[in-house]
Amino acid sequence: MATITFNCGLDAALAVLGGKWKPLVLFHLAHGVHRYGELRRAVGSVSDKVLIQQLKELQMDEVIERVDYKEIPPKVEYSLTPFGRSLAKALGPLCVWGTEHMRDVERIALRRQTPADADVGQD
Repeated sequence: MATITFNCGLDAALAVLGGKWKPLVLFHLAHGVHRYGELRRAVGSVSDKVLIQQLKELQMDEVIERVDYKEIPPKVEYSLTPFGRSLAKALGPLCVWGTEHMRDVERIALRRQTPADADVGQD
């Protein structure tokens, strides 16, 4: 049986959070149970394929639970497990940092998108 060894706690956390949309899923589920469509709208521009895959991974990692009510039309709800709630709580300070630095991050991201030749002729 293979073993997995992490170098530090951040390495372990990123093993669970790896994926662009997983932290956003955790953020929204920390505020309550969501059906798939609600979660899809809340997360934003993620494709159905990617969101479904990330939800499956979070479920396999015991971060979220999925309840299928076996109804027509389909009713499926997602919520955080106790393990997931502890992870969402750990993300709280990161959310605060992001809120406090949102304008700086927007400015930096915009600068990153600006073509490199915009500086041509500025000596």
